Amino acid sequence: MAQSEIAEGGKSAVRARGHCLCGAIEIEIRGKLRDVVVCHCGQCRRQNGAPPSYTSAPWANVTVRGEKNLRWYQSSAQARRGFCRLCGSSLFWEPVGEGRVAIAAGCLDKPTGLRTVRHIFVAEKADFDEITDGLEQLPHSMAAVTA
Repeated sequence: MAQSEIAEGGKSAVRARGHCLCGAIEIEIRGKLRDVVVCHCGQCRRQNGAPPSYTSAPWANVTVRGEKNLRWYQSSAQARRGFCRLCGSSLFWEPVGEGRVAIAAGCLDKPTGLRTVRHIFVAEKADFDEITDGLEQLPHSMAAVTA
């Protein structure tokens, strides 16, 4: 790890901060964040009203303040979704048993230094959604893609 990434006490410096719409939940991430992926699956579209953009990090690098306001919905056998019980902000998508969490990129404070790199589940995208940004488009998940 580079010296610039080390904070006092030997811990990684804070890489990003964010919060829900009402501020009841605050997020702090240390270490590397994956670049942003836009998900077009039916579940994400229905939860967010549009395709959401997610970054990702190991849970060990994520600190959540205001956890009493964080609620989880088990949306499938493979994953659950975290949101603020007060304002409804969608914050997390957690694959079961992987030790990592996808974080809604829109909740992060600017500048993030992130960039959008691909679209996933485009086979499920809404009929009104046209993707014209020239980025990689995967018909389903990123399971075969190393990010």
